Amino acid sequence: MRKFLYRSIAILLLITSISVGASRVAYTRPGFMMKIPTSSVQKAPYLFRTGFGTELHNFDPFNSAQGIYFDMELGRNFTFGFSSVQTADTTSLALLGATGYTPPVEFGFHLQQRVYTYNYISLSVGLQDIVFQNAESNGGNGLRLNPEELSFFAVISSEKALGKYHLSTYMGFGSGGFSAADTISNMTGGATDGSTSGDEATSQGTKAGVFIGLIMNTPYLEKWGGIDLVGEFDGTGINVGLRIPLTSDYRLNLGFTHIEKLPDWKSRYWEGHPGITLGFDMVVPRAGGRSLPRGLGGPSPFPGAQLKLPGTGQFEPLSSSMDSTLALADFAVHTIRDSMKMLTNAMRNLMVQLASIQQQSQFLEDSLLAMKLNRNVDEKNMNEAMRHLSRSLRYFYTGDYRVALQEVESALDLNPNIALAYARRGSIYYKLGDIQRATINWNLALRMDPEYDDVRNILKALHENRLKSTSVVEE
Repeated sequence: MRKFLYRSIAILLLITSISVGASRVAYTRPGFMMKIPTSSVQKAPYLFRTGFGTELHNFDPFNSAQGIYFDMELGRNFTFGFSSVQTADTTSLALLGATGYTPPVEFGFHLQQRVYTYNYISLSVGLQDIVFQNAESNGGNGLRLNPEELSFFAVISSEKALGKYHLSTYMGFGSGGFSAADTISNMTGGATDGSTSGDEATSQGTKAGVFIGLIMNTPYLEKWGGIDLVGEFDGTGINVGLRIPLTSDYRLNLGFTHIEKLPDWKSRYWEGHPGITLGFDMVVPRAGGRSLPRGLGGPSPFPGAQLKLPGTGQFEPLSSSMDSTLALADFAVHTIRDSMKMLTNAMRNLMVQLASIQQQSQFLEDSLLAMKLNRNVDEKNMNEAMRHLSRSLRYFYTGDYRVALQEVESALDLNPNIALAYARRGSIYYKLGDIQRATINWNLALRMDPEYDDVRNILKALHENRLKSTSVVEE
């Protein structure tokens, strides 16, 4: 294992020795920012991520720092990464291009542990820049640890969706490279072997500092994950950048470091000099977890769903057991929803039937009330008609046949179905000498009441010409 580690270090040093660009080069640290660490609520959907970054500090003479990196998330929320960079020339005569100083090659390890998550907030702690420096430029041999670069840090993140945009913010504190420092080397002197001379003005800040950053993921080039706008304060200066997806697995990184010092680009050079940054990275997705274009399934900033990791275009895939559980839950929800729809339809049918029954009941009540009213009217008319018939009989006995006939007509107007009224009218017409009308009314009375024997006997006697005046119906 130790031999393998040494061989790996040797290979990386060989690769970077052909490069030319200071420690903490932009886009060569684990995470998605330029120089500060990041944290996320979800496990990374890729096996590993790798790439390179370059900072151009001057063009005449050409001065740059560049490096490569590799990082991956291991089990139990632990992230491991390493980087190898060749630093820039920060000696006093760097702007003249004639120092003869060869910047050292650095090889660093980066360790990070996610310790807490809640909804869309996560907290991670770690150790960055366990830097081993190539000591040949200082007259030594092999690698030596540079404790000044060692950085303990803690970072808290927040990931939220803002419509089609996604904002991730990071805030934390750290030591080493995160502390405020600005060492200025004048052009009027200085050693050529990389050491500082007496005319160098050195201003050292505290050994710890704070950092803050944000990534705004936009919907541009959405099918590959969207373009990211990056901004950060890394403890020593302000960096801004742009991450452009070439595919869902590859990104081109652009930006500026320490833009607040851009006015001093030509006048001096120091550690933390402003620079133009260029980088490229790629990810290798996990099996069955290919990078998804943004918008397929919709990224969510909350745990328990596919989460778009900032700056990657990647989504956190659900595990197979969680996927099966969600499928069963979705089936149960759809079953309950269908049952509720059936119950709703059955209830609606019952309500329609109930309304129909209520309508029929109201119709029957109205019919019964109408029958009661008609019966009351019929009873009233019958009583009134019987009073008219009673008066007609009284006038008949007194011989006032015309008035008696009027009373019978009044009774028939109130109730035309009284057989006695027709029999009475027939008797009145008989007394008035109108045998034909008398016969018609007697027949009407017999039709209404076939059991009316008195009327039948009168008609029979009339037919036999033996009807006497005293035998007419006078009841």
